[in-house]
Amino acid sequence: MNKEYKISRSKIELYTECPKCFFLEVVKGVKRPSMPGFSLNSAVDELLKKEFDILRKEKKSHELMDKFNIKAIPFSHPDLEQWRYNFTGVRFKHSSGIILFGAVDDLWINENDEIHVVDYKSTSTSEEITLEGQYKAGYKRQIEIYQYLLEHIGLKISKTGYFVYANAKKDLKSFDEKLIFDMKIIPYLGDNSWVEGTVGKIVNMLESEDMPMPSSTCKYCNYIHEYNNSTNTQLSLF
Repeated sequence: MNKEYKISRSKIELYTECPKCFFLEVVKGVKRPSMPGFSLNSAVDELLKKEFDILRKEKKSHELMDKFNIKAIPFSHPDLEQWRYNFTGVRFKHSSGIILFGAVDDLWINENDEIHVVDYKSTSTSEEITLEGQYKAGYKRQIEIYQYLLEHIGLKISKTGYFVYANAKKDLKSFDEKLIFDMKIIPYLGDNSWVEGTVGKIVNMLESEDMPMPSSTCKYCNYIHEYNNSTNTQLSLF
């Protein structure tokens, strides 16, 4: 491979969604239309990190961990801030030569010195929060990729990851300049055995430099297809 590629967790997820969109973005530099940032979600993430960091220094468990019977404390490591930063993250050089990386929200360590990957999520819904649903599958893959990365830098990783969910309540009488959240921790038993095979497919694509076919479920590629059909034109990206 002539070029050293740096492939993030989100790029691996992009490949699982649509190999063609992955190729266009990583090889050709043509990105999908971007979504606006979720500033409130980012604020919740940042405050949760600060809250757990206080207990990290004290080597104590959080009351939420106690409530959901999780025998662990926040994990301390000199590289934790680097692992949390989007542009560095947890990274290692794959045997193919590409750099794989991803930024975690948090890590907890249990009584057996196993490390749990933890991801913060925030929403506002009156429905029961579960890990079911199409977009939640991406959340699960997110945990599994982080587990894969951390294993490859030599950490003892538990197969059980945790989602810390903050659900903003909408049934209050007034706003009063604050949001009130119901907090929940959902465990997830990860299986990252698919990651290595997916990375292998990505490497083969990058080496061949042949554009792959789009996913049949890709809304971006399908939009171009439907546009061409409806206007009798040949709008195309390469």
